[in-house]
Amino acid sequence: MPSLDELKVSIGNITLSPAISQRHSPAQMNRNSSSEELTKSKLSAPNNEKGNSDLLAWDPLFSSSLESSSSASLASSSSSARPTTPLSVGTIVPPPRPASRPKLSTGKLGGINEIPRPFSPPLTSNSSPPPAAPLARAESISSISSSASLSAANTPTVGVSRGPSPVSLGNQDTLPVAVALTESVNAYFKGADPTKCIVKITGDMTVSFPSGIIKVFTSNPSPAVLCFRVKNTSKLEQILPNAQLVYSDQSQSDSSTKDFWMNMQAITVYLKKLSEQNPSASYYNVDVLKYQVSSNGIQSTPLNLATYWKCNASTTDVRVDYKYNPESMNVPSMLSNVQVVVPVDGGVTNMQSLPPAKWNADQMKAYWKISSISEKSENGGSGSLRAKFELSEGPSKPATLAVQFISEGSTLSGVDVELVGTGYRLSLLKKRFATGRYMADC
Repeated sequence: MPSLDELKVSIGNITLSPAISQRHSPAQMNRNSSSEELTKSKLSAPNNEKGNSDLLAWDPLFSSSLESSSSASLASSSSSARPTTPLSVGTIVPPPRPASRPKLSTGKLGGINEIPRPFSPPLTSNSSPPPAAPLARAESISSISSSASLSAANTPTVGVSRGPSPVSLGNQDTLPVAVALTESVNAYFKGADPTKCIVKITGDMTVSFPSGIIKVFTSNPSPAVLCFRVKNTSKLEQILPNAQLVYSDQSQSDSSTKDFWMNMQAITVYLKKLSEQNPSASYYNVDVLKYQVSSNGIQSTPLNLATYWKCNASTTDVRVDYKYNPESMNVPSMLSNVQVVVPVDGGVTNMQSLPPAKWNADQMKAYWKISSISEKSENGGSGSLRAKFELSEGPSKPATLAVQFISEGSTLSGVDVELVGTGYRLSLLKKRFATGRYMADC
């Protein structure tokens, strides 16, 4: 069993790293060798990987950002080739600040360390990103399609869909764009000791452009500059904008907001290349920034865990206590599709569990599934999972268990986004958070 130090390093080394790679998303979190070993030996398996994919199935707005946030979960990585941002940092000329936006007072943004480094993926011409369901009409939240299927192991930066573009631009004064905010919570629990809980929370912001907008950009030598404001940033420790596409206002003195605007020349070239590679795509999802949320140990975890093992030569008893923690969320929200995976060795011949769990003999793992946990659940979202395993080759060795869940409609940090200036309208804003590496030991 990995030592506490190894697991601490595993969670502690999850950082905002924009390293360029053909195999991993820019938002994928770095891990050291001990965490990789832990993942392979205890948390990954073919069937489990499939369950993880089903767990995180979502709509197309999250086809890039959600996968980035979940890239450090149980599944092993396998990704498709992805287009790259066409311009290098050295060739980008910042667009002028839009006249419609007043200059803010001089002063440094307090409490946030901004790191303007590029993190776009490399260009590959042989293949295109996997298809997903199209964005529905920009003016209707209820009409958003939810049929896209994605895997936490695949992490494309740009999401595309098949079929005609659902956005009719016409002669409208404003152009529609959609935004997704996705956060990933990573945690390690040691026994029932809350002081040994290690937590790291990261987030991604993705902007979705309808394919019809490319014609507007290419036919206009000076399209309106797309500006947006990230609000409620007081809980953020770092903001990492995509320096090849996004610029930020360094003169802001308000520590709760941060203004950004697009390099329209770069985004036009970028979207045009994507359109050439995927002419039937209805929209394109582009990662514009990542951030890290400040955390306060177990108080920042949406679901608190404590595990207990009793190992004998012929039997093993396992108990997992869980407790819903609304204080960790900006707005208390339901945790959905909760899965708990417990590896048990020692030659299990029989399992008795409450509530009922499924035993996978090939993987030597017990699986519990809970549809949802919230304040409205029994006992306010607190409960226990129990199992007794009969062994032929005991005793068992206590192992690291893994948990997954998702929550839609809100974020842990409370970060929000609004468009600033003229020329564009925010047709949809989607928020969610999900587990990354969420583990517990006895």
